[in-house]
Amino acid sequence: MSDFLDEVTDSVPALRRYARGLTHDREYADDIVQDCLERAIRKGSLWKPTGSVRAWLFRILLNIFRNELRGRRRHPSPMPIDALPQELSMPESQFSRVALAELARAIDLLPIEQREALLLVTVEGFSYAEAAGALGIPIGTLMSRLGRGRAAIREATHEDGSKLRAVK
Repeated sequence: MSDFLDEVTDSVPALRRYARGLTHDREYADDIVQDCLERAIRKGSLWKPTGSVRAWLFRILLNIFRNELRGRRRHPSPMPIDALPQELSMPESQFSRVALAELARAIDLLPIEQREALLLVTVEGFSYAEAAGALGIPIGTLMSRLGRGRAAIREATHEDGSKLRAVK
C-alpha cells in the first residue's frame, strides 16, 4: 500500500497540469484533482497491478471531469453581467506571446476527445499505449484523434510551415 501511495503522490503535479489544461480554471482543476485523489485512495483496492497507477489516476480524473462537464451542460450557471469585460482589447505583446495565445485558442476549439488525447501525449508525455489506456480507447482511435486534433490546430493557426521558418 505504501508503494501505491508513493506513486499517487508522485502523480499529483502531472494530474494538476492535465486538469488545468482541460478546465482552464486553477480552482476548478484543483477541485477535480482533489476529488480524483480522494476517490483513488478510497478505492485503492480496485487498482489492478497489471497496469500503471498513473494511467489509472488519469482515467479517474478524466471520468470526474466528464461527469462534471455533463452536469454543467444540463444545468449551466448564469454569468453575472459585471463579470463581462468592459472592453475587448489585446495589450501589446511579443510575437511569441501572440502565437502562444493563438495556439491556446486553437486547442480550446478542439472537440474534448481530441483535446484530452493531445494533452496526455504532448504535455504529459504519455506513450500512445498509456494514453489509450487512460482514455479507455484503442491505440488506433487515439492516433486518429491526435491526427485530427493536430490538423485542426494547423488549420486554426494557419500554420503552413512558413511561420516556423521565418521565426528561426
